[in-house]
Amino acid sequence: MVKHKMMGKVIAYLKTVVAGGAILLATGNLSAQSKAKSTYCNPVDIDYTYMSHYRARTDVSYRSGADPAVVNFKGKFYMFVTRSHGYWSSDDLSRWHFIRPQSWYFSGSNAPAAAVYGDRLLVYGDPSGRGPIIETKNPELGDWKTNYAVLNPPGGIQDPNIFVDDDGKVYLYEESSNKWPIRGVELDTGNYFIPKGEETDLFNLDPENHGWERFGQDHRSEIEPFIEGPWMVKHKDTYYLEYGAPGTQWNVYADGVYTGKSPLGPFEYAPYNPVAYKPGGFLKGAGHGSTVKDNQGNYWHFSTMAISVNYKFERRIGMYPAGFEENGQMFVNTAYGDYPHYLPGTDVENHKNRFTGWMLLSKDKPLRTNSVLTGVKQNVVDESDEGYMLEQEKSDYSIQKINDENIRTLWVAENKSDSVWFEMDLGKIMSINAVQINFQDFNANIFGKPDTLRQQFIVKTSKDGHNWDVTINFSENQEDRPHAYIELDNPVQARYIKFENIYFPNKYLAIGEFRVFGNGNGRRPATPESFNVKRQTDERNANVSWKAVDDATGYTLYWGIAPDKLNNSVMIYDDASYELRALNVGQGYFLQVEAFNVNGISERSKMVEVK
Repeated sequence: MVKHKMMGKVIAYLKTVVAGGAILLATGNLSAQSKAKSTYCNPVDIDYTYMSHYRARTDVSYRSGADPAVVNFKGKFYMFVTRSHGYWSSDDLSRWHFIRPQSWYFSGSNAPAAAVYGDRLLVYGDPSGRGPIIETKNPELGDWKTNYAVLNPPGGIQDPNIFVDDDGKVYLYEESSNKWPIRGVELDTGNYFIPKGEETDLFNLDPENHGWERFGQDHRSEIEPFIEGPWMVKHKDTYYLEYGAPGTQWNVYADGVYTGKSPLGPFEYAPYNPVAYKPGGFLKGAGHGSTVKDNQGNYWHFSTMAISVNYKFERRIGMYPAGFEENGQMFVNTAYGDYPHYLPGTDVENHKNRFTGWMLLSKDKPLRTNSVLTGVKQNVVDESDEGYMLEQEKSDYSIQKINDENIRTLWVAENKSDSVWFEMDLGKIMSINAVQINFQDFNANIFGKPDTLRQQFIVKTSKDGHNWDVTINFSENQEDRPHAYIELDNPVQARYIKFENIYFPNKYLAIGEFRVFGNGNGRRPATPESFNVKRQTDERNANVSWKAVDDATGYTLYWGIAPDKLNNSVMIYDDASYELRALNVGQGYFLQVEAFNVNGISERSKMVEVK
């Protein structure tokens, strides 16, 4: 009887493995994501669409996903993004399934709005700025219907948001402009959602007083900034109207918030702004987003992150823990925001801090490969007349670009042959928990959303560089995984890690970053000393410095308006100073810094208060 029970368990297990397309390896790791993951790593690993619109040149092919509107509909999550040919669904905010709707062609939806209205899901995002709200009771099928009036206010509608209040009233917010303010209007639910009167001007940017609202890379442009992407959240008796600024292609793209006691205001600027801000690290930007509550009662913020190499609108989606402090202050925690974090289904002591503690092991480690492309330049849309510039030389695709923690630089192989490989030396044996492979588009010729896209590869590990184990086997992968994040079942002890290509859909194999996470099995860095903050005459800026820590990989600088709420942060590699240009005039701040390396994170420095 015991034998029969055990055999049944084995058969059930094998069915699970086969159903997931997985091959169990000698290391105990699965070749595909058949098991439930406990972690994720930004950018969100979905099958981003190749853009068919907004192409300034028809020979520039690039993926993009931006302006995420994420809603919880009957316990399931639906994500709508700009010009996607459809949308995604997820049971757990981990694995996302793409849905091609039966009706309503989503390729044209621009910064779409989404909201739950009773037993229906509402969506609006006509790129013309005019059109009806559409609805469905079955988003998995996608039988969308147009049962409402065409929304056609003067000037049209850009970057809309639909908000359904507790009393069933419905409101529309919109705008994307470096001139006009965020606007709002109530919709008549008894009369086809026709607006009740004229739109109300709610608020606009004030870059003269809000440093983070200034345009350009690191807020260094004199061009008028853009306000866009409103998103309303109600928490207790307060309305939080989020907005994006100053521009989607910049590292400082962020979300701020105004608060009020009614859906149409009056609204007050939150002194702790910006609320979602990620100007440093591997993938930068955290603007034009949405905030959604998971099935465990915690909030998450989805944001737009910029690559902006092929084109300024080449973007990705980020996901961060969010919520509200006991005093009502909204937070979005982007600290270590492109390192592995625990998913909603994993219990943590504090939802705000879901970082796994798995450190980046791969930055600047020695590399070698058998293939590097030379003599071919990348086809890009050069937007230098708008202050946009590439961060890399267009002809430098060396293997050293694959682990510099800059997604805007990339390694390109001579072709996509199954003989192409590269190898990394971590320097000593370390514990590896996860790997993230960020594939990039180099002179690609794919447009739209074909069903045939996939990446196939093998990752091997070794302690001595001679005896190798297959740790990740994606040789038969049939999924499109442009940012393949693979969490291992169990940590692997290894010094060397090797990638072997099998299949890639474009002409050239190109990788923006190959990232390895775990622990170096050594000492954490010391606490940074001599921490100093000097606010400039222009109160929007402050010069921050500290004494460099010898074995630090980088530093994380924190600031906030209360000593126990340092909710804003920036990751800084290599340098021991930073010019903080995101402060609000007339507001005091508290700041701290910490160091990190492959072994962990130091204690924070002394706290400094600036008036």
